[in-house]
Amino acid sequence: MASAPATAEEASAQQSADGYFSALVPAKYVLVTTFKWGRTPVSTAVRLAVQGDRAYFRAWSRSPAGRRLRHNSWVQVAPCTALGLYRRGPWLDARARMLAGEEAGRAAKMLARERPGRLAGLASLAHRLRGARPVHCELQPAGGQPSD
Repeated sequence: MASAPATAEEASAQQSADGYFSALVPAKYVLVTTFKWGRTPVSTAVRLAVQGDRAYFRAWSRSPAGRRLRHNSWVQVAPCTALGLYRRGPWLDARARMLAGEEAGRAAKMLARERPGRLAGLASLAHRLRGARPVHCELQPAGGQPSD
């Protein structure tokens, strides 16, 4: 018989190990591939927090990835290196949904708790000085390429 997890962190890890995005749990960085209007793929390395069949990441409102997500919600994700140069696992198809209000706040807290960044404060300040705002996104499993 399995024992109950001792800490909230262990409970979160156990819950994430069972979902669609379980292959992404041990990865520090994940390659999120968004698609331009002409179906040209563009990949960006981001930090990801996984909870069951949902995963959360942050983009910036004025970043190219943030703009592409407004037009096409279909993405592919895979574990990668910090710079996103090498993929370390299979691609997973997903749909990204931009969060607002209380949902975005919960996603921000989850990302801050599970994936703290050493220089996150400096990066955030640089983006905000340029007029960008954080956009928190939720990933849900998708069956394949979208039908237009």
